[in-house]
Amino acid sequence: MSQAAEPILAEQVADQAPPPSPSTSPGRPGLSDRARAERKLGWLLCAPAVLAMVAVTAYPIGYAVWLSLQRYDLRFPGERAFVGLRNYVDVLTAPLWWQDLATTVVITVASVVLELVFGMALALVMHRAIFGRRTVRASILVPYGIITVVAAFAWQFAFTPDLGFVNTWLGTDRAWLTERGTSFLVITLTEVWKTTPFMALLLLAGLAVVPDVLQQAAKVDGANAWQRFTKVTLPNMKAAVLVALLFRTLDAFRIFDTVFIQTRGANQTETVSILGYNQLINRLNLGIGSAVSVLMFALVVLIAFLFVKGFNTDLGQARGER
Repeated sequence: MSQAAEPILAEQVADQAPPPSPSTSPGRPGLSDRARAERKLGWLLCAPAVLAMVAVTAYPIGYAVWLSLQRYDLRFPGERAFVGLRNYVDVLTAPLWWQDLATTVVITVASVVLELVFGMALALVMHRAIFGRRTVRASILVPYGIITVVAAFAWQFAFTPDLGFVNTWLGTDRAWLTERGTSFLVITLTEVWKTTPFMALLLLAGLAVVPDVLQQAAKVDGANAWQRFTKVTLPNMKAAVLVALLFRTLDAFRIFDTVFIQTRGANQTETVSILGYNQLINRLNLGIGSAVSVLMFALVVLIAFLFVKGFNTDLGQARGER
């Protein structure tokens, strides 16, 4: 082929090349006009929900932060003034705050650990049930459907002398809710009974994604039931376990109803939520009460961040091992 023919062939190839797609956006490579339109439609569809969330969430949080920067006691309305971070200093330097925080942490850790153990056992029962599977699952989930206040009253009456059945069963005449240690026991048992079905439901979803072929392979290799559970089941449902722990920890850290019904914070069982309630409702101190609420909100965000951070790390390590 002559060199003179090469430019002619090049021009023909250039003429035959397809023109650039008119639907491609010059500003964002690879994003078509249709994709941009769909994205815009998505934002428009989400806008009402976002506005509603801002109205019912962002504004109250912002207003609580603003109140926490004020000296605002409804008993002395004329003394209202901007004090900056003074309310936070007063709360964080008060022994009552740290005592209530320790109480909240103890109840949270004890209840969540027990719920994880019992929830896993119930999830295994529901997952492996052969006969009456629907009946088993429905009966296990009944406590979770009961209102928290009703459950708190039921357990309070059960441990009340001359009214409940616990002293009769144990052959004692003990006032369980008049001592700190036994009050913690009753509160924790109430929380565990009420919310273990929720933990079991989340763990059941994790068990459903564990491949049966892995269980069979481990069984063929001679692994016993405990080895299959620890080496096969748990590693493959790690994400479900972490999600269940996250939701229950956040819920348990904000415990209010059970403690308020059974002890009202007596016997040093006052939690952070009850502390904020007492400051806002009983003492009408909006400044200090708002500071307690904002600190509690910050702790909840911190707990969520730590769980999500651990969640992402564990998933990343799991993908790397594969």
